[in-house]
Amino acid sequence: MVGAEPRQLVADVERLLEDLEGLPDPFARQTATAVVQGLLELYEAGLERIVEAIAARDREGEIADALADDELVAHLLLIHGLHPRPLEERVREALDSVTPYLESHGGSVELLGLDGTAVRLRLQGSCSGCPSSSVTLKLAIENAIGKSAPEIEEVIAEEPERDATPLIQIELPAPAPAPAIEGSWEVAGGLPELASRGVLVKEVAGTPLLFLKIRGRAYAYVPSCPACAHSLQDAALRETELTCAGCGQRYDAMRAGRVIDPGGGASNLHLEPVPLLEGDDGLVRVAVPVAV
Repeated sequence: MVGAEPRQLVADVERLLEDLEGLPDPFARQTATAVVQGLLELYEAGLERIVEAIAARDREGEIADALADDELVAHLLLIHGLHPRPLEERVREALDSVTPYLESHGGSVELLGLDGTAVRLRLQGSCSGCPSSSVTLKLAIENAIGKSAPEIEEVIAEEPERDATPLIQIELPAPAPAPAIEGSWEVAGGLPELASRGVLVKEVAGTPLLFLKIRGRAYAYVPSCPACAHSLQDAALRETELTCAGCGQRYDAMRAGRVIDPGGGASNLHLEPVPLLEGDDGLVRVAVPVAV
């Protein structure tokens, strides 16, 4: 496991614990469980002393911040209830990390409060009720909060009263005309190609995606025109407007890909947004969609 990614280490440990629970010999299962529990208590006692020693000497909080920013160390501290940052602060940081994606939908999210292991949010603007709301909740907000505050078990998003369904829980499919979608977060890279023309179709985890760079911020969409099904690989980007090379239909790439100057029955057309996060490491990560 040396050199493995933190999430892979956690996944490996969880798999081994599941295998332990499945041991047919009850005595062996009980003994192994007792050993694991004893090790956890030993590590908890040691980590608690380390955290107390650091807190007593770390007047500027630099060491505590460094520990909190390390994904593996932060996970260990969370297991034992020793994370140096308050839960609400970590939840707010998680919401800040997905703000650019929400803004691309012309919306935002507000933290209403914490209730034990539940977080209550309010979606604002055109995020609420749009076909991709379920994707936004499940893949963007849920992922960000789960990474920063894994002790949170439930995220509840309230939408304006005008919506037919004022309360949506992320673990339930949100009512929408679009199909239910699942996906996984994958690294798309630094995308240096966007610096030259601002438009790029690139495969991520075997799925082609359209990447755009507008005013220094990256956006991702499904790379086909909803009006003519033509690939958007050769689409022209001017300011915030993306024009399909096949039919000439224009879309507002900063506002969830909404159609511009629709004609006939095109008023409901829009590009299909893909949740995207730009990390501090300069890498772009996207939630590669998989239709259910």
